[in-house]
Amino acid sequence: MTKAAIGFAPVIDAGIRTLILGSFPSVASLGKAQYYGHPQNHFWRLVGAVIAEPLPEMTYEQRLRTLLNYRIGLWDIIGTCRREGSLDSSIRDPGHNDFSRVTCVASRLRRVCFNGRTAAKMEPLFAKWGFETIVLPSSSPAYTLAFERKLEAWRSISDYDRTRSTSRSSRSPKRRAPAAP
Repeated sequence: MTKAAIGFAPVIDAGIRTLILGSFPSVASLGKAQYYGHPQNHFWRLVGAVIAEPLPEMTYEQRLRTLLNYRIGLWDIIGTCRREGSLDSSIRDPGHNDFSRVTCVASRLRRVCFNGRTAAKMEPLFAKWGFETIVLPSSSPAYTLAFERKLEAWRSISDYDRTRSTSRSSRSPKRRAPAAP
């Protein structure tokens, strides 16, 4: 059996309103210590097209800052697992992330998007917790839907706000996720 792999910390701050959840980082992503680090993964192209920013041309740190500027956070459903290769179907012994870590920081979070079917298995739980939810086609190169078709669906995350207003009237109701799904 393979050694358990550990995923990444969430990319969040108090201003995020949208959280994009993947399943678990690929082998290439773990090797680079970067979300969506596989060069053929469409994630950065998709989100860049939605927010009209050249994310693929930026450094990784600039990409993360840009997401936060658009009030978009990033994390994975699974925090630890065993897996041979990068396919979600090969995930064994998943340990789910503690989403109270996000909701304690991001009190304005209102929308949770799921990047692919594996992440989307948790969608009913997030809907039950009161979040608006959107299931997106996977950005993975293993999911062979044409980029243009993926982008059509990913445009649904475009309800972003560049301003970082702290006025009370703009706050969403506070939601708390239980410690573990």
